[in-house]
Parts: sequence; structure tokens; C-alpha cells
Amino acid sequence: MASSRVPLEGKTRLDFWQAASGALLALFVCVHLVLEGTVVISPALTNGIAWLLEVTWLAQLAAPIVLLLIVFHFYIAARKMPFRAHELGIFVQHSKSLKDFDTWLWLVQVFTAIVILLGAFYHVYTVMTDLPINVAGSAKRLHNGWLAFYVVFLPCVILHTGIGVYRIAVKFGICTKSTKPRWRKWTWIVMACYLLLGALALTRAWFQG
Repeated sequence: MASSRVPLEGKTRLDFWQAASGALLALFVCVHLVLEGTVVISPALTNGIAWLLEVTWLAQLAAPIVLLLIVFHFYIAARKMPFRAHELGIFVQHSKSLKDFDTWLWLVQVFTAIVILLGAFYHVYTVMTDLPINVAGSAKRLHNGWLAFYVVFLPCVILHTGIGVYRIAVKFGICTKSTKPRWRKWTWIVMACYLLLGALALTRAWFQG
């Protein structure tokens, strides 16, 4: 009896840590985008926030912690990902037969996770090796070719985060069958708002260059 419970208990623990690390990363993304979005109001305000984060070493400490958390989260989630072509084919076939929208959302998470894993290291390394963080530096990077990167990276981050929060709510019973339509509606609304904020921030930074 004990041996039969171990795999289930281990899976439950992994599911918990996957959800917990995902929730922490989602919180970070929300805060990060709001802080970056202050450039829409005033570039000086954004520079002031960046200066405060740097002099208190919050930025320097948060960068490696976030990267480690991303790797940890990806490592746990990877056990369920269809990395092989035939596994992906089977998953797509099952998704078509089940006609369940949530299964397609999970597939979106798989693809966006790979983009985020690679893009996050590239983004953090470039920013943290070019201190101080300021709007002028961001504008310079955008004009040096980074705009294309963010056009892909930003939607992937928002999609992965929004869908992830929704799926956590479903998995732990916060979102029930009766409340799914409302949850889906507000998930897309919030994601659209963050995407708009990110797009406005990129536009404002671009014109500062």
C-alpha cells in the first residue's frame, strides 16, 4: 500500500511546487510590467523607480532569483511536455477528439514556455550587464534591434502567465465548471490590458531614442 502511494504523493508535491513557482512568477510579471508601464506616464518616474531598485540591490538580487525560479518551474513542468514529434501528434489528436478548449491552452503554454526560457536569460543578461537601468538604455536597445525580440517575447510572457493563472485556478478548484466562462472572459481581458500596457511602454520608450 505504501509503495503505491509514493508516486501519487510525489506527483502531488510536484504539482504543488509547479503551481507555487508559477504563481510567484506570475506575480513578478504583473509587478514588472506595471513598473515598466510607468514610462507611459513619465520616463523620469521609470528612471526613479529603476534607480531605487538598483541602490537597494533589489534589481541585482531579483534577477538571478527569477532566473532560477524560471528554470525550477520549467524543470518540473517539463515532465508533462510533449517534446517528441510523435508525442505532440498524439496530443493534438486527443485534443481534437476531446474538443476541450483547455487542452489547447496547455499546448500554448508549452510553446510559450520554451520561448520564455530562452528569452528570459537573453533579456536579463543584456539588461543587468548594461547598468544603470534607464529609459534611455531601453530606447537604445530597441533601436539596435531589440524591438523584434520584444514583439515576440512580450505576448508569449502574457499568454503563458494568464493561461497559467487560469489553469492553476481550475486545478485547485478555485475555478469551477460553472464559473469557467467568467474566468476565461476575465483572463482574456486582463491579458489584453497587460499587452496594451506593454505595447504602450515599448512605443513610449522607442520615441525616447
